[in-house]
Amino acid sequence: MGYDTGIINGAVILIDEQFTLTDLWISLIVSSTIFSAAMFSFVSGALADTIGRKLTIMISGVVFSIGGGIMGVANGTEMLLVGRLVVGASIGIASSVVPVYVSECAPADIRGQLITMYQLFITVGIMASALLAAGLQELKESGWRWMLGSAALPGMFQFIFFILLPESPRYQMMRGQTLQALNTLRRIRGLENVEKEMLDIQQSLDEEEAGKHVSVLAKMLQTPHVRKALFIGCSLQMFQQFCGINTVIYYSATILKYAGYARKQALWLACIPATFNFLATFIALWAVETTGRKMILAFSFGAIAGALGVMSFGFAMVHLESPPASSSFEENPMEDLCSQYHTCEECIYDKLCGYCASNTDDDEPLNGSCISTDIGDKQFALWGKCSYSNISNSYKRNDVMWVYGLCPSVFSFFAEAGLILVVLSFAPGAGPMPWTINAEIYPSWCRGMANSLATLTNWTCNLIVSFSFLTLKYYLYMWGTFLLFGLASVLGSCFVVLYVPETKGKTLEEIQLVFMNKQERQESMPSSESQESQSSRMPEELMQKKCKSVGWLPVYRTSSRGSTELE
Repeated sequence: MGYDTGIINGAVILIDEQFTLTDLWISLIVSSTIFSAAMFSFVSGALADTIGRKLTIMISGVVFSIGGGIMGVANGTEMLLVGRLVVGASIGIASSVVPVYVSECAPADIRGQLITMYQLFITVGIMASALLAAGLQELKESGWRWMLGSAALPGMFQFIFFILLPESPRYQMMRGQTLQALNTLRRIRGLENVEKEMLDIQQSLDEEEAGKHVSVLAKMLQTPHVRKALFIGCSLQMFQQFCGINTVIYYSATILKYAGYARKQALWLACIPATFNFLATFIALWAVETTGRKMILAFSFGAIAGALGVMSFGFAMVHLESPPASSSFEENPMEDLCSQYHTCEECIYDKLCGYCASNTDDDEPLNGSCISTDIGDKQFALWGKCSYSNISNSYKRNDVMWVYGLCPSVFSFFAEAGLILVVLSFAPGAGPMPWTINAEIYPSWCRGMANSLATLTNWTCNLIVSFSFLTLKYYLYMWGTFLLFGLASVLGSCFVVLYVPETKGKTLEEIQLVFMNKQERQESMPSSESQESQSSRMPEELMQKKCKSVGWLPVYRTSSRGSTELE
């Protein structure tokens, strides 16, 4: 999933060079996957509850491969768009179901770490995609095909490896497969005595069965503690996206170009934030069960705000110090619409324009004009000193400087530093923690639906940010856009401090009590004697109930360790 998410960062630059796309088309190609992911994340919960977590994840791997194949052989932007939509469907399914599968299989003491591992491997995919994009850029027209087509391989690996993994024991119990659930729990826990956990699962399923006649969504909204959990879960996913992290994932190379780096430099420099994103996620593996979810999440959003402030400052300086564009350098013999722009920065935001300037010793243009690009080759101006006919003369080649899509600036390093600081702040907290918390805070009867709603919120906000980024850049400039994301990060940190409870070290059932009011807590808590009595009968009662229907009864013996075993 990480590879499919990150590879568009480098691929879209090569696609743009080949097809000369408008900002609208670039936004569509980038965000179409997100739109599709949002739609399929909503239905994935019902699919996982119907055919199982394991099979759903395996299907998503197949869809990954199909989408990658379509993108690799695309003969135009329309077919490429179809491939992006197919890949998005798989991403939406996987992003919703994988955290649920992990949370239902993992023991409470390492559940947070395992869900964080899910985020870690996403960052591995993002890092791999950045390195591959930088390495394949010299292939030019076929480079983006190899980048996008290679997405088929991770999908194949996902399908093959999941064949070897067990189904979720909670899903097996939900389908009445008690024996299979018992064996699965013993297998993944490495313990014989799993009676207490079987009882907890059965109690949750009994609650679900009791309210089966009511719509799950309606019941969720009518149940106070679930409604509260859903509000917190969806809000965390919203703030995760509104801090602008996926502009870094999808557009980091583009951002670096706007900061003043050439395409080759930008693609290689984009590998650095991707690598730091991977390395910083290891911090989360330690912190999630040590410092807890809440503290690291609040700190993460605050640090992101500071990092975005660095980026905003850098781009503000790029904006203020942008070389002027005037008619004094290049006399305009025709009505060139590009002459309406007053600075190099404004000029390069228009895909039909480039900046022609006098060439100085330090490669910094001091004075220039905004001119339409050559229709056949954007490496030259349509007319004037930077046109092909003029610049091809060797004695004039060094007199002028033609830049397209970027404005060289002494403040470019602020963009690279800011990108690194953003991912260093995001990876340990705001990256994995919303997924970890969402996988923990819902009761089993609505966990699939609730995670689908939270994931839908994530992808919807992701879509809003990624689709609007290039438009925001045009109206607010880069510095204003990142300042806006920074303000959202501050609000996210405040929200965590005020509303998010700590879930570290608690079982899934204990977490439900945190969200309940006093009355709900009293109604849901059985007496200790009753619970102990029920626990002592597990799993015999469940086994008797299950086996009675198939006409045989299990025989139990007490082992030397005191646990009950099936002969």
